[in-house]
Amino acid sequence: MSALVYLKNVVTLQLNEEKCTACGMCVTVCPHEVFTISDRKARIVNRDQCMECGACARNCAKGALSVKTGVGCAAGILQGVLKGTEPTCGCSGESGCC
Repeated sequence: MSALVYLKNVVTLQLNEEKCTACGMCVTVCPHEVFTISDRKARIVNRDQCMECGACARNCAKGALSVKTGVGCAAGILQGVLKGTEPTCGCSGESGCC
């Protein structure tokens, strides 16, 4: 996936590595490949790619992730409108991220 950066150094995404159990749900649900698993912990590989949809935080059973949702979804929806595609933030909505 190409690197999508909305605004540099403004993402509210936070990871508490002490709570992380490396279940991998963040990697699975993130539409922008922000996370990876290494050394038995989730790692944020590019915070600026986060669109703040909230899918990772909603699916983290241990509460290791937090993010203020909404702003990124708005940007994703606007991208869809501008590109003439279905307005979407990139998640299915089934996870409750939108």
